[in-house]
Amino acid sequence: MYETSDIRKGLKIEMDGDVYSVVEFQHVKPGKGGAFIRTKLKSLSRGAVLEKTFRSGEKLGKPDLEEKKMQFLYSSDDQYCFMDAETYEQSFLTKEQLGSSREFLKENISIDVLFHNNEPIAVELPTFVELTISETEPGEKGDTVSGGSKAATLETGAVIQVPLFLNPGEVVKVDTRSGTYVERV
Repeated sequence: MYETSDIRKGLKIEMDGDVYSVVEFQHVKPGKGGAFIRTKLKSLSRGAVLEKTFRSGEKLGKPDLEEKKMQFLYSSDDQYCFMDAETYEQSFLTKEQLGSSREFLKENISIDVLFHNNEPIAVELPTFVELTISETEPGEKGDTVSGGSKAATLETGAVIQVPLFLNPGEVVKVDTRSGTYVERV
């Protein structure tokens, strides 16, 4: 069991049979009455965000979570197939379970898949991924890094803002947490 003093960003707790990740938290000590913690929680299985207040000293459920290193194989319709690197066992996640993470899934990429009660519920992408630009306006001579940005479609279908000098076919490093361009590879 966790206590309210253990609450921090990224902590995973179990409530009402569902696993939640703490997105934001704020410790509040009013002038009158007991202290409490105001949190914003995101459901890992549904993606829904809810706000919940816990009284100081309250107990929180500790989920039975297991993290496995898996490889993304392919997607078909709304199903995304992942293979365990050790046992070669395949697991499927839906588009809703992946959320915005699916925009940066490239075939054969290794990622961490989170399991709750032996069911896959979420993925944790590496912080940076290298993807090829499939479509963008061609760069012109004289375009510089600080000159501005343009939209570029990546090989996975994600659209990000890149500097003007980049051309289709070039490989870029993308930050998966914010979905932003980092550098040319």
